[in-house]
Amino acid sequence: MHDILLSFGLIILAGVVFRRLRIGGLDADSLRQAINVSVFNLFLPALCIKIIYTTNIGIETILIPATAGLTIITAMILSIAIYTLLGKKVHIEQSEKGVLILAATFGNVTYLGLPVLTALYGHEAARYALFYDLLATTPLLWLVGASLASHYGEAKRLEITDSIKTIACLPPIWAILIGIALKSTNIQLPAFVETTLELLGGLVVPLMVFSIGLALSFPKVRHAYAIVPAVIIKLAIVPFISYMVARFLGLKGNALASCLMEGAMPTMILSLLFAARFKLDEQLSAFMIVITTAMSFITLPIAVHLTKLLVH
Repeated sequence: MHDILLSFGLIILAGVVFRRLRIGGLDADSLRQAINVSVFNLFLPALCIKIIYTTNIGIETILIPATAGLTIITAMILSIAIYTLLGKKVHIEQSEKGVLILAATFGNVTYLGLPVLTALYGHEAARYALFYDLLATTPLLWLVGASLASHYGEAKRLEITDSIKTIACLPPIWAILIGIALKSTNIQLPAFVETTLELLGGLVVPLMVFSIGLALSFPKVRHAYAIVPAVIIKLAIVPFISYMVARFLGLKGNALASCLMEGAMPTMILSLLFAARFKLDEQLSAFMIVITTAMSFITLPIAVHLTKLLVH
């Protein structure tokens, strides 16, 4: 695990270097946006089709998203309760509360989770990350997270119909449906098509990890102490909730271990875009991403050790 994280760390560091030195005269945010658009619309959908088409689909297709959904809702309720109580004792702006609740609830389950799971449990474990994210985390982010962000922010409220349209237009979700359709109908793809999907999908992991480095910065935050509950929830409590829910639902082996690991992922980078979209505290959002990502290099090995003790 340490070798895996060190490899990821070097790639993330390369992204940080590109951001700081503006290599090639490229703006880091523009480069990251170009990478993210390419990954989200081409490389990740190709990976989704390839994985779903070439692996067995079972009850985990339902149980893993159910685990993710119950974990997210529980974490969100806990975060709202804690920051509502904390807000009565110390002054925390609404825009700060919204950021902290989102940061404590939604993890980087694809950009970091997918490469970690595949490195730990093999190529087939990628489907666990996709199920956890695209069939639960992403829909809930747009349905529940967006509603929460608009409540705490100053931007115009996002209508539920807009959220549903956004989810319906997400290319990776369509790719999963295509993969399931191909799998269920036993359609044999030509060899060159499978090779193309494999080549495109192979770019997802390094580009995702590099993009994390491009996104990292070290902003100044007035209420740094306020992040403590959110960090504890995200890196310690959420993985425990995810593990307990998965175990209760009957998941075992690598699927169970993957749910624990997905719960242990640091704050989702997309939360920074939500902060901008709904006029929340962007500096605090960036700070949470930096802190939880840095701390995850300590907490993730602990999570791996726990999976060895708890998962049989």
